Amino acid sequence: MKKRNDNAENATARRLEPFGETVFATWSRLATEHQAINLGQGFPDFDAPDFVKEAAIKAIRDGENQYSRSAGHPKLVHAIADTFEFEVDPMDDVTVTCGSTETIAAVILGLINPGDEVIVIEPFYDSYLACLSMAGANVKIVTLHAPAFKLDDDELRSAFSDKTKMIIVNSPHNPTGRVFTMEELARIASLAIKHDAIVLSDEVYDKLVLTGSHIPIATLPDMQNRTITLRSLGKVFSVTGWKIGWSVAPPHLTEPIRTAHQFLTFCPATPLQVAAAEAIQAPESYFTQYTQDYRERRDMLVSGLRNVGFNVQSPEGTYFVLADHTPFGFDDDVAFCHHLVEKCKVVGIPPSAFYTKSNEGNGLIRFAFCKGLETLKNAVERLRGLA
Repeated sequence: MKKRNDNAENATARRLEPFGETVFATWSRLATEHQAINLGQGFPDFDAPDFVKEAAIKAIRDGENQYSRSAGHPKLVHAIADTFEFEVDPMDDVTVTCGSTETIAAVILGLINPGDEVIVIEPFYDSYLACLSMAGANVKIVTLHAPAFKLDDDELRSAFSDKTKMIIVNSPHNPTGRVFTMEELARIASLAIKHDAIVLSDEVYDKLVLTGSHIPIATLPDMQNRTITLRSLGKVFSVTGWKIGWSVAPPHLTEPIRTAHQFLTFCPATPLQVAAAEAIQAPESYFTQYTQDYRERRDMLVSGLRNVGFNVQSPEGTYFVLADHTPFGFDDDVAFCHHLVEKCKVVGIPPSAFYTKSNEGNGLIRFAFCKGLETLKNAVERLRGLA
């Protein structure tokens, strides 16, 4: 008879064995171990606005402490609908989740069957492939090639087939910082319509457009009925630990999302949903100042990295920058990141974790600039040790 612990070292389900510890957890842990400045994981080192925190405190004191409606607190879904780019039914089209990472899981588990083809654009947010693996999807990859990270027409077209169930689009794009143009989005839309595919549009950085403008793909002709739009609170209001995200989709796509969501988390924290409703209805001046502040952070970091010796394309959106580290003599991003944390006490993320088809991530490193100006200044000073 086998002992119960005979397979302890192989206890992880085979569908998750390739993923291991997320790259964000790994490098945040190394930042702590080396007492390094963490420009890896995308969380701010400054606090949330007072009006957002006070709204959460008030909600707790007002008794908003029990389960909310699974699909989202009425105050929040109405606020989302009121601030969306087109008419949305708050009760039928909006689903609130424990952050957009859960939204991604709920969408994929609710809509994708084993063997369904799903197109993913690399480099990608790492949860996409893990969730698709759990659903048993057949993944097809389209690469954004450095240094411009533009969509290649031929690659995009060849990825689609009559078996395509979904394409995942992320704009503003993590980690490249690209904001897809109308032309790029129109090509995606045209192919999705031609092949009757769903578009999962990850727009959690919709308020972080620093150059150009964000165009929701659902606003393109004939796309509203086949698009699931994802957004979240954490990036816009510096409350990444609150984990409040949501999807907006037509009812026939919302129903399977909610079916999965109810068995994943049922509902997010109720008082934080109430506070989120107040936050997203902030005056336009808040969002204007928000983007101005991030533009200053971006420009400081990009300039500093260039002065140190990195090749850098300034990101159009998000709070990430991909820098070419090959001038320093490394051809492997993981080795370079280890060198960086040990020599300079600065952490970045090795972006090869966001690629599966191409090895272009090996020559790059991702830095996050969702930090105070003093933190970024100190990080650049430390990076001068690379010279």
